[in-house]
Amino acid sequence: MSRATSRMRLVRGDITRLTTDAIVNAANRRLEPGGGVCGAIHRAAGPKLARACRELGECAPGEARITPGFELPSPHVIHAVGPVWQGGDRNEAQVLCNAYRSALRVARDHSLRSVAFPAISTGIYRFPLEQAARIAVRCVAEWLAEEPEFDEVLFAVISDDAERTYRRALALR
Repeated sequence: MSRATSRMRLVRGDITRLTTDAIVNAANRRLEPGGGVCGAIHRAAGPKLARACRELGECAPGEARITPGFELPSPHVIHAVGPVWQGGDRNEAQVLCNAYRSALRVARDHSLRSVAFPAISTGIYRFPLEQAARIAVRCVAEWLAEEPEFDEVLFAVISDDAERTYRRALALR
């Protein structure tokens, strides 16, 4: 197991209860409260999160922004916008990888050392879970190989299917 791989871990549970330096929100481009994990993060953080997001403006797919965590146990939320799945021939894989890397760069630039990710783009954006998990694990491992000071990346999942899928993707590294 490489040093990068040893710093990635799968956790089963509610991302809004984790105590990493930051949790990542699978955000929409307007950074507005939405459904799924985005809605859960906004509800748990309280109304100040939506206000902070409005002040940031829009965020393009593949990019990320940071806000305080407000009422969350994690002090920061990094909002990463993934791609909407359109069949796989519109650069979705690269945009998804960019979303993970952008979130990690934001964390590094704010001297954060641990981050928890949901399965970005696999909910209402319909990115196939198996492919998304492989992309997430590969892109995070590549980034960690270049960032020895970063402590840990968690992949937070809530379903049996997502847990099995991420376990397989992590085993391939």
